[in-house]
This record gives sequence, C-alpha cells and structure tokens, in this order.
Amino acid sequence: MADTDPDALEREIERTRVELARTVDAIADRVSPKRVAERSVAKVKANAERLVGGQHRQVRPGEEGQAGVWEEYPPRDISPVLMVVGAALVVGAAVLLLRRRRRS
Repeated sequence: MADTDPDALEREIERTRVELARTVDAIADRVSPKRVAERSVAKVKANAERLVGGQHRQVRPGEEGQAGVWEEYPPRDISPVLMVVGAALVVGAAVLLLRRRRRS
C-alpha cells in the first residue's frame, strides 16, 4: 500500500519536485538557441577540418603509436567535390537566366 504518513508523502513530493526541476533545466539547456548554435558550429568545424586537413582518429592503447595521441591520415583530395559544386552552380545560374529571358 502507499505510504499514508504525511511527512513521508511530503518528502516524496519534494524529491519528485527536485528531480523534475533538474530534468526541466537539462531540457532547457539542451534546446537553448545558444547551445544549439554552439553544437552546430562545432560540428561544422569538425567536418571542415576533416575535409580540408585530412581525417583524424585517436589511437587506442595497444595500437601502433602512442596512446591518446591523434594520428593524421593523408588529406583527402576534395577537387572532385569542388568541381561538382561548381558545375551545379553554373547549371543553376544558366537555368535562372533562361527562365528570366523567357519571361521578358
């Protein structure tokens, strides 16, 4: 059966209230625009570093190299990606110009 002692009920209510307040604070912190922006910037920086500066991985103990150091792979060749982006921009600009001429 449930506790009918008023003091025990009050303690349980207070404990639940504290847990709920912590949960609400954690959710508010996680979805705050500042935190979302910080995580997005960190993700973009990590992706840019991986594309431009080469892939990195942390060496685990027992693997070659020293434990806990970052080992750099050879940088990726991003020229094909840049060529595709450039071609897409040119095609998009051409389509926009052709549509504009047809309307005039």
